Amino acid sequence: MSNFPAELTGTWVIDAGHSTVGFAVKHAMISTTRGQFKTFSGEATIDAANPEASSAFIEIDATSVDTGSEQRDGHLRSADFWDAENNPKITFKSTSAKLDGDDLILTGDLTIKGITKPVDIKWEFNGVGGDPWGTVKAGFEGTATINRTDWGVSWNAALETGGFLVSDKVKLVLEIEADKKQA
Repeated sequence: MSNFPAELTGTWVIDAGHSTVGFAVKHAMISTTRGQFKTFSGEATIDAANPEASSAFIEIDATSVDTGSEQRDGHLRSADFWDAENNPKITFKSTSAKLDGDDLILTGDLTIKGITKPVDIKWEFNGVGGDPWGTVKAGFEGTATINRTDWGVSWNAALETGGFLVSDKVKLVLEIEADKKQA
């Protein structure tokens, strides 16, 4: 039996203005560089009584990357990384769900640079509430760690001190506020 409240059952649409779809990756083996995408959309259908029947989809505009450096953002958009000109969308579509304590693990197909591979995203439920205009809202945090080379994102540069400039391991961080669709 899940610990999800009954009002969580329904279809939820991402409120992009109050959500963040981001990533973190080690740079030069000593620091973490973070970035996010400014344009994305998606929705989830949740069954609070049977969370394993839940599903989600997200579509990200790969050209909307923002790391705080226009030069770096341009490099990330290039064929060295996700080739946004030829692959403008990054998508995730769940294929199954399972409970892990109070968290929900969504397994799904992540497509980057035209390559689709399975990924598990662990979702933590942060609560349900309302705004002053009567919209029912829910909060979720999703995390996953992927190896970027699995999607053909393999550009790198060797460091004189050993190791590489960009880690292969990338942490995905999704901080989502979603609005409940009216029936």
